[in-house]
Amino acid sequence: MSAVPTALVVGADAAGRAPLAALLQLTGWDVRESAGTREALGLARRLELDLVVVDLDGPAGEAPALLRRLRLVGCRAHLLAVTAAGAPDRAAALEAGALACLPRPVDARLLVGLLARRAPGPQAPAAGGAPGADVDADLMDRLQQVYAAALPDRLTAIADGARTGDAAALARASATLAGTSAQLGHPEVAAVCRAIAQDARRGVVAHELVVELRSVAGG
Repeated sequence: MSAVPTALVVGADAAGRAPLAALLQLTGWDVRESAGTREALGLARRLELDLVVVDLDGPAGEAPALLRRLRLVGCRAHLLAVTAAGAPDRAAALEAGALACLPRPVDARLLVGLLARRAPGPQAPAAGGAPGADVDADLMDRLQQVYAAALPDRLTAIADGARTGDAAALARASATLAGTSAQLGHPEVAAVCRAIAQDARRGVVAHELVVELRSVAGG
């Protein structure tokens, strides 16, 4: 594994990828994103990936097929799959080499705890020997610390998108903060961010919501 491990998040919907990508970035991963199988395989050929998270809701068997093809092109990364609860692809994904198949929406503690045990990144706490409850509490404490440290930059990205009228950038930045805020127990921040992102996707820059976000987030 390189000094800064690289993760690839694969998912057809950018808004769906954003929470996973943001959570991995918070915990120290260099994150790349891909919208589908062809792009993911191209990145796997060019990059030395340490983790691939596949969150595809396409035709049955699409996610397991991608996992198998990643191995065929020489990808040695740890593989994770994300599916709806009870989806038929869960067993097939495990058979195709996934370390685990996580239910959607992904619980932050579940994902980071799994990575700490099976595919540790630079911010992951050591899991060996500690009681489960203590590890879980330590993971959440570390996540909250990293979230707080990253929050000013996230808010600045949202404010810059609003100031320049760049609705696409505003939607991306808001969706990213919405995902991590929801996962880490900041529902008010998540709700305002979702509202900003929803308006931005319609081409509307909601300046009053951006101001409200600063107040809600304490920024």
